[in-house]
Amino acid sequence: MEITAKMVKELRDKTGAGMMDCKKALKDSDGDVDRAADILREQGLSKVAKKSNRIAAEGIVESYIHNNRIGVLIEVNSETDFVAKNEDFKEFVRDMAMQVAATNPKYVSREEVSQEELDHERAVLTEQALNEGKPEHIVEKMVEGRLEKFYQEIVLLDQPYIKDGDVTVNELLTNLVAKIGEKISIRRFCRYEVGEGMEKRTEDFAEEVAKQMQ
Repeated sequence: MEITAKMVKELRDKTGAGMMDCKKALKDSDGDVDRAADILREQGLSKVAKKSNRIAAEGIVESYIHNNRIGVLIEVNSETDFVAKNEDFKEFVRDMAMQVAATNPKYVSREEVSQEELDHERAVLTEQALNEGKPEHIVEKMVEGRLEKFYQEIVLLDQPYIKDGDVTVNELLTNLVAKIGEKISIRRFCRYEVGEGMEKRTEDFAEEVAKQMQ
């Protein structure tokens, strides 16, 4: 049975588990969402959802400067100060600062993307697909697929983790929550680049950061 993005999203919303874990569970259950949810519970991967309503008011602010050209500040929250001092937690925050420096996302989560921006992007992608001569009956499916790529470009949680492209940032976060046992959330970040918005020679600083993280 074909596992669709809609099925994965439904299971992900239901359990709070990572995208790849949801996809695997759906394959193992032949597309049965309820059975897949049970599989994730058996594996201890759905317990993250139970933590989603907790308050994470502790944490740390991390900074990262790359060659005095790119600077990032990021705030990642935890429930307790004890976890904020955990080495796995601190490593995650450092990696997220470097991720932001390398990939330059605009938002932390999809919920921050305005409906206006989403509608504009959907209209552009629809026109693009029609101009490519694609039949109208498959244009909608193509647009939804391209919107997923759009999210991966601008939303931090949807981005492939720069150290392991098979894992998204959200999956990395979900696994850390399962390991540590507390709610952890990326609250906000800001990124500065020397000469940003000014005409200048092209330098791929983001690529430099990505190489440094390998």
